[in-house]
Amino acid sequence: MDYLNEYNRWLSSDKISDECKKELKEYDEEKKKLYFHGYLSFGTAGLRGIMAAGTNAMNVYTVAHATQGLSALINAEGRGNDGVVIAYDSRHNSELYAKTAAEVLCGNGIKTYLFDSLRPTPVLSFAVRYLKCVAGINITASHNPKQYNGYKAYWEDGAQLSPALADKVSEYMSRVDIIDGIKKTPLDEVHNRGILKYINKDADEPYMDAVIAQLVDKNSIAHASELGIVYSPLNGAGYKMVPEILSRIGIKNLRIVPEQAEPDGEFPTTPYPNPEFKQVFEPGIKIADEIGSDLIIATDPDADRMGIAVRNGDGQFVTLTGNQQGALLTEYIINALIRTGKYPKHPYIIKSFVSTELAAKIARENGCDCYDVFTGFKYIGEKMNEKEDDKTDTHFLLGFEESCGYLRGTYARDKDALVASMLICEAAAYYSLQGKTLYDAMQDIYEKYGFYREATDSVYMEGLDGLDKMAALMQRLREDPPKEFEGVKITSYIDYKVPVLYDLEKGTETKLDGGTTNTLYYKLGDDVVVIRPSGTEPKIKFYYMVSEKTAEEADKKLEKFRKIHGKITAQ
Repeated sequence: MDYLNEYNRWLSSDKISDECKKELKEYDEEKKKLYFHGYLSFGTAGLRGIMAAGTNAMNVYTVAHATQGLSALINAEGRGNDGVVIAYDSRHNSELYAKTAAEVLCGNGIKTYLFDSLRPTPVLSFAVRYLKCVAGINITASHNPKQYNGYKAYWEDGAQLSPALADKVSEYMSRVDIIDGIKKTPLDEVHNRGILKYINKDADEPYMDAVIAQLVDKNSIAHASELGIVYSPLNGAGYKMVPEILSRIGIKNLRIVPEQAEPDGEFPTTPYPNPEFKQVFEPGIKIADEIGSDLIIATDPDADRMGIAVRNGDGQFVTLTGNQQGALLTEYIINALIRTGKYPKHPYIIKSFVSTELAAKIARENGCDCYDVFTGFKYIGEKMNEKEDDKTDTHFLLGFEESCGYLRGTYARDKDALVASMLICEAAAYYSLQGKTLYDAMQDIYEKYGFYREATDSVYMEGLDGLDKMAALMQRLREDPPKEFEGVKITSYIDYKVPVLYDLEKGTETKLDGGTTNTLYYKLGDDVVVIRPSGTEPKIKFYYMVSEKTAEEADKKLEKFRKIHGKITAQ
């Protein structure tokens, strides 16, 4: 793609707005190349990028282009009358992009449902299933900084597009000119023709009923009214529904962080509205100290991720990692079902393969299966579909990813911060009856099952050559496989791009069934190191999962392992 020709084509087109052209005229040569050297990649996570003018950025033209590709797939399947539902979060331009997508769907004769205001991501996943739509679109960049936005595409099961379907959308997009090939109809021309319907509360109540149905032990939650809880929606889409659901289950003493309460795409209190980071909890900690609360809950801007801060043994607030929360919920749900006599015969949990092995140990020691899947909640949804389709007597207890994503219940196929918030309050209420905080409960789990430690480090590779650098690093690791990390022998590794298991102790190679992903998974005895390029950002992620008999030994081993990524990327 000749970036300068494409840049000039946008400047001269009468279909590009004056506002966009004004921005383009301010571009220096570096920006021209950055935003016009190619197209923003459409993958299984849809689109995500900085909001700017150009083919390699988020704007109304790239959103329309993606929607034209999705429309072509839907019409090729003959599914236009089944409809597509669209939601959006609190980010700048999210509503504009949602309406742009609706105009393209309507222009292609596809029945369209558009939420009348922002909604959490899990509501969109639920609505696709509830309204029996063929697809869904959600405008969000999840937990990214304010300059980003994104476009997530869903299929009829309520999960994000599979790799095969995403490839089809990309293929259809490649056949359409981003400026001249888009079919659009203004929304005010179609609203009265039955092709467009604005959704008010049509799906909200059924969704909330489905979430509240996931309570495990109602006797425990009956004591939740005694809890003091601080909540922050991080200026995002959870601002109404999370408090509403917590109120309905009996939470009476709920304080919402005022400066993080209202939807605001500026995210004024933090550059990274991510509930994995302790910094986002600082305003909430002040309130929690005032009211004597032991629990602070935060949800990200599209309310699919939940993080918590809890008081430790010294009375100070610490954040629990996504892995710790996943283990805590696994232990709580299993024990609550056992003590209430509701433990099913064939229970199972699903987690991403970069998530803690502690949850797997908890599950298996309690007669519960644990399935590992690729990173991306769509793969958890895929496994859920598979288990439903095989008609066996199995029962889904929990799905989770280490990045603070959780789902209990089969009403959706994406992570849900609302059900996670509700369940963490139920667990907090139960442990409070024993005089314990959630931090205390986590220490009990370590004492019972062993001391597990996990960490994720990201190495960013920005710029025009960022993707090339990432590819070169992965290629180097494949061509010259390491034999040890930090003096610890690698016993086996899986190259999931092939996929093949290489057993270095036995000297064998075993072809694996299943799909592929660009990931290297190393076993060092019982410990794990995973190297995976991000699917949505220009970075390579290093995951470390270790365990030892004592907390001190586990901490020391993790610190040692976390030197690996620096040495690999410095080569």
